[in-house]
Amino acid sequence: MVQTIVQTKLRIAIQKSGRLYEDSVQLLKECGIDLRNVKDRLKTEADNFPLEVFFLRDDDIPQYVEDGVADVGVVGENVLFEKNKQAEVVEKLGFGKCRLSIAIPRSDSYNGPETLEGKRIATSYPFLVNEFLRSNNVKAEIHEISGSVEIAPGIGLADVVADLVSSGSTLFMNGLKEVANILQSQAVLIKNSKLNTEQQQLLERLLFRIRSVKKAKRNKYVLLNAPNEKLPEIIALLPGMKSPTVLPLAESGWSSVHSVLSEDTFWDIIEQLKMAGAQGILVVPIEKMVM
Repeated sequence: MVQTIVQTKLRIAIQKSGRLYEDSVQLLKECGIDLRNVKDRLKTEADNFPLEVFFLRDDDIPQYVEDGVADVGVVGENVLFEKNKQAEVVEKLGFGKCRLSIAIPRSDSYNGPETLEGKRIATSYPFLVNEFLRSNNVKAEIHEISGSVEIAPGIGLADVVADLVSSGSTLFMNGLKEVANILQSQAVLIKNSKLNTEQQQLLERLLFRIRSVKKAKRNKYVLLNAPNEKLPEIIALLPGMKSPTVLPLAESGWSSVHSVLSEDTFWDIIEQLKMAGAQGILVVPIEKMVM
């Protein structure tokens, strides 16, 4: 009798359409995970990693993860907190950034949360809005609607809206202004709280890849030429992963210096390097950064 060995796979739920779909699929690809045809599919598998992918409505992902139908999921913090499900955030992913904000007609004034007392608030996030009101001891009437929240004041449905904001252009076009922030949100990786040992090990492997990709995006590889008498000053400006790599050039008295710079401090340090005598500075994107 031939015994069949069933390989454990990590089941991940991602948005089947919408603002997080493309970034979620792209992240998996950047992690070296080859997915079979994902277009118009509800489920697929990776060819080179023990991963099964479910494509779901974003509102359903927290429930699927809590119930253990999916082991992990990619979802916006706004959806996770609104659904109030038992799922653990294991990694902030850095894309899909937005905020849930209170917005009022541009002609109105706002003097703090108490301004909302007795108002009608249109939103797709009644739980989060209610928590905001409760924490500020404000009583208001919440109208839950599923889309086009920003038009509610204009058609007389509500006085105020609470909606997701990225650039604010949609609010502006509908005569509204943002006055208070309820929640800062981005895409996060969540997990079921009862993963077994094998599932947890697969998650750690996936997290290792995700973190390497994220770190690479936040850093740049820098190569420059420096006169030897300036090396101590230039090296002091380059933190790098441990310390800069210094190689002699064919031209006497000069060296090539290689290092890694954080995106946050990149331009400030580049300016200082130029002032210290660095020449021929090349900046190269990093695909992966394994620590």
